[in-house]
Amino acid sequence: MSKIFVCQIDELDEGEALKVDCNVGDISAVAVFNFNGEFFAMNDKCSHGNASMSEGYLEDDGTVECPLHASRFCLKTGVPQCVPATDPIQTFPVVIEDGALYVEMMGA
Repeated sequence: MSKIFVCQIDELDEGEALKVDCNVGDISAVAVFNFNGEFFAMNDKCSHGNASMSEGYLEDDGTVECPLHASRFCLKTGVPQCVPATDPIQTFPVVIEDGALYVEMMGA
């Protein structure tokens, strides 16, 4: 398991996302989201095509919409909520230590 530093928690505003390069396994980057004060992380690459999820649109229902295809994915599970995507995006635990955000790259 690799633990990737993201940023200090006060550097990622609510409703914002951040792309973090990581190159762990076959994952080159993760997208980290601040949704209603909770932090979520997923593979930055859309499962439907070559789009950056950190550039997507956070929705009020706890999903992120792909900026290219309009598929929405659950922030917690990575499961697609509508077509054209049918495959989930891998998600990762986010931990806070001493005011800093980290992503635990388990299974990557």
